Amino acid sequence: NRQWQVDYLVCLDAITLEEHKHRLGENSIVLLDPAARDVPKDTEYTIIPLPIKELLAELKANSIMANMIALGASWALVGGRRELLIDLIADQFGRKGEEITATNQNCATRGYDAVIAQSPKKTAFPWKKSVEAPLVMGGNDAFSLGAAAADCRFYASYPMTPSSSVLATLAAWQKTTNMVVRHAEDEVGVISEALGASFAGVRSAVGTSGGGFALMTESLSYSGIAEIPIVVFVSQRPGPATGLPTWTEQADLLFACYAGHGEFPKIVLAPGDVNEMLELSKQAFDLADIYQTPVIVLSDKFLSESRMHLDRAAAEQVMSTKPNYGRTIHSPSELPYLRYKATKDGISERLIPGAAGTYYQANSYEHLENSHTTEDPEERTKQVEKRLQKQQTYLENHWQMPSIDGSFDEAKYVFVTWGSSKLVVEQARRLMTEPSAHIHFTHVYPMDREKISTLFAADRHYVLVENNATGQLGTLLRSEAGVDIKHTIHKYDGRAFYSEEIVAALEHYDR
Repeated sequence: NRQWQVDYLVCLDAITLEEHKHRLGENSIVLLDPAARDVPKDTEYTIIPLPIKELLAELKANSIMANMIALGASWALVGGRRELLIDLIADQFGRKGEEITATNQNCATRGYDAVIAQSPKKTAFPWKKSVEAPLVMGGNDAFSLGAAAADCRFYASYPMTPSSSVLATLAAWQKTTNMVVRHAEDEVGVISEALGASFAGVRSAVGTSGGGFALMTESLSYSGIAEIPIVVFVSQRPGPATGLPTWTEQADLLFACYAGHGEFPKIVLAPGDVNEMLELSKQAFDLADIYQTPVIVLSDKFLSESRMHLDRAAAEQVMSTKPNYGRTIHSPSELPYLRYKATKDGISERLIPGAAGTYYQANSYEHLENSHTTEDPEERTKQVEKRLQKQQTYLENHWQMPSIDGSFDEAKYVFVTWGSSKLVVEQARRLMTEPSAHIHFTHVYPMDREKISTLFAADRHYVLVENNATGQLGTLLRSEAGVDIKHTIHKYDGRAFYSEEIVAALEHYDR
């Protein structure tokens, strides 16, 4: 969770304190080398002298090792065990030889001991004893794990920040997952390869950011008409065009929901933390197979690259759940085989190529039930209605209402979020003195109009929090559910919200 006030500030040079002192408070702790600058007196925050230059001289270590001294000192502040620090450094540097490993360990432990010797009264994070090591990962890691758990066998990507690490992670896992991982020549090639693999019978996914997704939209429409399942991982960054490629924003929601030409069903999921990312990433592959349609998983830089705790029990449950391949078949249940048979729920059997004596076309042209090309108006109408019926079937069977935390009856404010804004609102609510509630959307498109409207029926003070300029979830709620949220909090400078910003913004909204 992001907060404006800094818990620990490690000053490796003379100007760091001046640059960041406006973010220090009474609970902040500053590590400062007395040799680098004079130590301020009578400060609101706590200063712990850390003689970095002196320790470097004693150890006869290179100046770059100041980082390791600071690491050891920081480890002491957060309550870490000295033995674990030594082991972690050995794991990291062991391949570089005993001398380099020992130097790093000595520098880190001297920094650690220097802080412990001064017995600071405050350490912000008391560690809980646990039999098992905690699981800590970022959003991209959680998507990768979800894809592997879902039996994804083909992943293609052209590296684009902030989705790039998924490509590296899944490539490293190829031998254990039996997944083919491709670094293609461009985003057009990426999604074309993945759709080909999916047609051939394996679960497939692609990863990109907004600019790369823009190049994929023609093939997204092809997925829609050919009813070929695919999962698209889109980690957002500020646009338009190159924008701010290494910062964060939630500005591609409407783009994801309405991407592609023509009318066809698609599903958009927006996890808010790593636990939701793991669960929804795996679910995305099931939904793609069940409804034979593209499923988009929306992340952003903040969620993709933030490290956070993953609930072990919940993760094990997700990982152990068997995939649902829907109506994927390897031999036709009846002949002649009708790939695009009009059914009550809009879902027809999807035959994996290779059955003796049976074939079908999966091109981008409108088709008859038997897959052959047509321009007949009645057949066209039948196929459009067949495809769109899948959206209603999804809403009735797999769409999930937003999660609700807190009591509506007691709340002065009811926050409404999607994606990573969930994290900062949770932190802001802990800082607030007034009671509040929180509505968090993960299944953002399509929406069940009637069910959604029940959450917004009463005269409550709703506050929409989005990391964009225009309030895209608000636009979606108006168009899809007839809900109009008056009070909004936006941020669009490329940075994620700080929890204090949410609390401060509420001062403008009196009931």
